[in-house]
Amino acid sequence: MKFRNFKMVGYVIYGLGSFDQLDEILAPQRKGDAPMIFFVDEYFKDKPAFLSRIPLQGKDKIVIIDVTHEPKTTQVDKLRDDLKAAFGEVSGIIGIGGGSVMDLAKAVGLMMTNPGSSADYQGWDLVKVRGVYKMGIPTISGTGAEVSRTCVLTGPTRKLGMNSDFTTFDQIMLDPSLTSSVPANQRFYTAMDCFIHCVESLQGTYLNAFSKSYGEKAQELCEEIFLEKKQWDDDADEKLMMASYAGGMSIAYSQVGVAHAVSYGLAYLLGTKHGIGNCIVFDKLEEFYPDGVKKFKAMVKKHNIEIPQHITKGLTDEQFDTMINVSLGMAPLWENALGKDWQQIMTRERLRKLYEQL
Repeated sequence: MKFRNFKMVGYVIYGLGSFDQLDEILAPQRKGDAPMIFFVDEYFKDKPAFLSRIPLQGKDKIVIIDVTHEPKTTQVDKLRDDLKAAFGEVSGIIGIGGGSVMDLAKAVGLMMTNPGSSADYQGWDLVKVRGVYKMGIPTISGTGAEVSRTCVLTGPTRKLGMNSDFTTFDQIMLDPSLTSSVPANQRFYTAMDCFIHCVESLQGTYLNAFSKSYGEKAQELCEEIFLEKKQWDDDADEKLMMASYAGGMSIAYSQVGVAHAVSYGLAYLLGTKHGIGNCIVFDKLEEFYPDGVKKFKAMVKKHNIEIPQHITKGLTDEQFDTMINVSLGMAPLWENALGKDWQQIMTRERLRKLYEQL
């Protein structure tokens, strides 16, 4: 048996207020007058008090990232081209925001040193050259993007990540105070991304003691926060941030499953955001994850969250085929969920019926 030798995040800083140490953490990574580029979620564009805390030096630049749509390969390539035209070289890319912003930081960081288009690297272990210094600072918890070895991108023909050992961040900063102002609905959808990929990892065929240890703790924290807690507080922000971290670590050595595989099709065709897309799909997956779906529905009810329904109503056969093709292209996810014979189990016809339920 051949074991995976996988790359993890280089450095981790954790704690309320740790954002104030950003300047000293970045200082050793600066290369001459090459700037640090800060990709910042558009949520903060009208929050000067927060933006003023970003320690700009010399030619450093803040780039406000539009997260209306999930990251596209064309967006990555344009950001790379703009930065090269403006500065030639940069010292690093720092992503401050949710999963989309962190994925863009990882992707652009890689494309600063790799030739061609980011679409050329959608797949597993296609990146051959180390990128520039990359740092992730999550301002919402749940995606696990801060520890993931992928950056999920929608390309010309598919939605698939740049999965490689070079993709992981060199540094992450986990400051729970940055997540305190997240709107309740958005917080729930993103937190459920964590809960769902823990369920998928823990019931997958790739499961091992490494993944199980992290996944069980992350799921336990999600259930404590969303089923047991009476009200939201700083303790909840801290626990959810650690659930996100542990959940991401769980799938680092395993995989996600049916919900993620199906939601990729929704995202590609309809532009459905990742967190809410997973919720829409997971809501209908009792036959695959009965206990997890039962707990999920209890969380939805307790927090008065509305899960969109009938979003695939009226789609054409061609559109259903597009979603099915994207979804079935996620072979490792299906194998983790259903085993090596997954293609006999999840036929195109069965997947079509599943999409019709959404």
